[in-house]
Amino acid sequence: MDEKKPVIEVIDAHQNNLKNISVTLPVGEITVFTGVSGSGKSSLVFGILAAESQRQLNFTFPSYLRNRLPQSGTPQVRHISGLSTAIIVDQKPIGTNSRSTVGTATDASPLLRLIFSRIGQPSAGYSPAFSFNDPSGMCPHCQGSGEVFDIDESELIDMHKSINEGAFNFKAYHPGSWYWKWYKRTQLFDADKKLIDYTQQELDLLLYAEPTPLKKPPPGWYATAKYEGIVHRFRKMFIDNISEGMQRRFQDDLERIIHKMKCPVCQGARLNQAALACKIDGQNIAQLSDLPVRQLVDIVSHWQSPDILPAVENLQLLLRTMIDLGLGYMQLSRPTPTLSGGEAQRIKMVRHLGSSLTRFTYIFDEPSTGLHPFEVKHFGEILKKLRDKGNTLFVVEHDPDLITIADNIVDMGPGSGDNGGNVLFSGPYAEFLLSDTATAKYMMSPRVFKTPRQPEHSGLILENVNENNLKNISVEIYRRIVTVVTGLAGSGKSTLIRALIRRYPEVYFLDQSPLHGSIRSSIATYLNIMDTLRTYFAKANGVERSWFSTASKGACEACQGKGIRTTELAFLGNAEAECEACKGSGYNPTALSYRYQNKSIAEVMQLTVSQALAFFNGDTKVTEPLAKMQQVGAGYLTIGRSTSTLSGGERQRVKLSTVIAQKEMILVLDEPTTGLHGQDVQHFLSLLQQLVDNGTTLIVVEHNLDVMLNADWIIDLGPKAGDEGGEIVYSGPAEAIVDCERSLTGQVLNRYLSESY
Repeated sequence: MDEKKPVIEVIDAHQNNLKNISVTLPVGEITVFTGVSGSGKSSLVFGILAAESQRQLNFTFPSYLRNRLPQSGTPQVRHISGLSTAIIVDQKPIGTNSRSTVGTATDASPLLRLIFSRIGQPSAGYSPAFSFNDPSGMCPHCQGSGEVFDIDESELIDMHKSINEGAFNFKAYHPGSWYWKWYKRTQLFDADKKLIDYTQQELDLLLYAEPTPLKKPPPGWYATAKYEGIVHRFRKMFIDNISEGMQRRFQDDLERIIHKMKCPVCQGARLNQAALACKIDGQNIAQLSDLPVRQLVDIVSHWQSPDILPAVENLQLLLRTMIDLGLGYMQLSRPTPTLSGGEAQRIKMVRHLGSSLTRFTYIFDEPSTGLHPFEVKHFGEILKKLRDKGNTLFVVEHDPDLITIADNIVDMGPGSGDNGGNVLFSGPYAEFLLSDTATAKYMMSPRVFKTPRQPEHSGLILENVNENNLKNISVEIYRRIVTVVTGLAGSGKSTLIRALIRRYPEVYFLDQSPLHGSIRSSIATYLNIMDTLRTYFAKANGVERSWFSTASKGACEACQGKGIRTTELAFLGNAEAECEACKGSGYNPTALSYRYQNKSIAEVMQLTVSQALAFFNGDTKVTEPLAKMQQVGAGYLTIGRSTSTLSGGERQRVKLSTVIAQKEMILVLDEPTTGLHGQDVQHFLSLLQQLVDNGTTLIVVEHNLDVMLNADWIIDLGPKAGDEGGEIVYSGPAEAIVDCERSLTGQVLNRYLSESY
């Protein structure tokens, strides 16, 4: 008798927009979750499956530890069975500390340090002696950071003013401030005398004096207080021991006064001279860590000493895994805060692929992000290997090449927000292609190049660009057409775009970097409609506008209007949980009691862009910016969504919504389709074509094949990444790239046009 195959069963899930759905998911297989943006994929996978697994796992820990773990609450579902421990491999940053590198995050650097401690000559000691995070290995001048901070005294001090006139050119030292009064009270200086008239002795005392007790302290001077020069005090307060709050408060002044430079002692290598003198085959550990992984693995393969063979084999395995994940261009020395979301996700995978643990549930959030289609196909094979080790994989994805590797598909929809939340299909991939869902139709739709525009206007010319890995390239980017810049990750695309922006300052560059603002910043505040909403609520209730601000009277007292409670954990990242008092809204009960058109301020902030357009129908103050958000494919986002929680693609589309009304601009977009369903991509492409029809010059850095099919001109960099890239492989009409045998982009486009899914 056949043993019944194990499954994970979800019954009556009703979290967020999920409509009391039930679904059965096979264990030990790859299930890909598809559907338009906002259809409920993340609510099911992360809000239900991952959250419940984490919640139950947390209950196995002692209570004192459980209280310090992130609290996600009980998922809104009637019953779940068959869950295993979930490991989320998402695109969140690995860390914000520059001392965390790719090498430390993958465990490659500890192995490299061990090898150097065994066979490096002359010996510097045990493996900690090769770590810039250990006192025995770090450069003593920069404490292992590789950088030093220099104070520009001409920006800090105005020699043509007296102390009373504001000679200290820094906000915390302005006339009337506590520190300004402190220097005056010392009675060491004539506060009305311009600094340029000071004697050298007076100037040295004012600026550079080491901490020292005053010989004649003024009345009220603390007995233990010491006088110190302003430059010395500034360095101690704002460089050596600055808090995050101080950094935010004085950011503009600090950027003006403090300059970062390479450490003159270690030249940025971060290690002391003993560690740098120790070499293997003529190279020290810093030099090897600066090499692309693709080069490093070849060097490591020649190390055959029996003393280090196990470490070498493990290091080679890690490095080859990185190459398999499309990270061969990366260096072990690269700080993890500089990684994109897609890169961070693949770095996390390196350790999981080498793990011998099995029967876990791995959850991936759009793992194709940042990968060239040539790499995506190979990445799919890696996911299969992870499955074949006995694990269950849940993958939220839009990329056709990763959808095809699925054993099972769960397609959500049909729309986003209130129009989604249903399971449209759940079953084997082959049956899915025969279904009538938007995703299945997209997978089966014909693929052709659009009729291209012909370049008719003078272009943007770059000549002899040789930065990073670019090999003295020259290229012309024509105006008033769609130019798509393609190539593997690390091929030189970003370097080319940076050179373009420097050469042509008028270029608008909309990247995926965070939107400016505080933790209270939302889409409504970014679009400048929040003040209007506060006015509406204030007039409707006859109260002050400040009641509808999470930074003023309306703020929840428990969380100070942030909507979250943060627990600081020593040596770990901060744990955040939704504020129980305000349920995450950030508003206090009084603010929530006021209504506008029968909704509270929190309920209005929970409206999606599409819903808000209907709610405020006819009110152009509110609907105009929202309509532009709808145009760029962001209609599923709630207007109260914190901008700090947006993905890179979402951030870029929010930025784009604020500029699409402009005409005849030069616009650069960096992977704008990240996170978009194939159906949404088609709508987005229509918008881009309208922009060009209105006179915009559009340059798109992109891996999406549908975007390439809609290009007028393609510039392909490569042929590969790192030292094997940096060349213009192809520059010409989009449809002719398929005839360029040297172009990997041309090869995958050719397959995309000819193969069916």
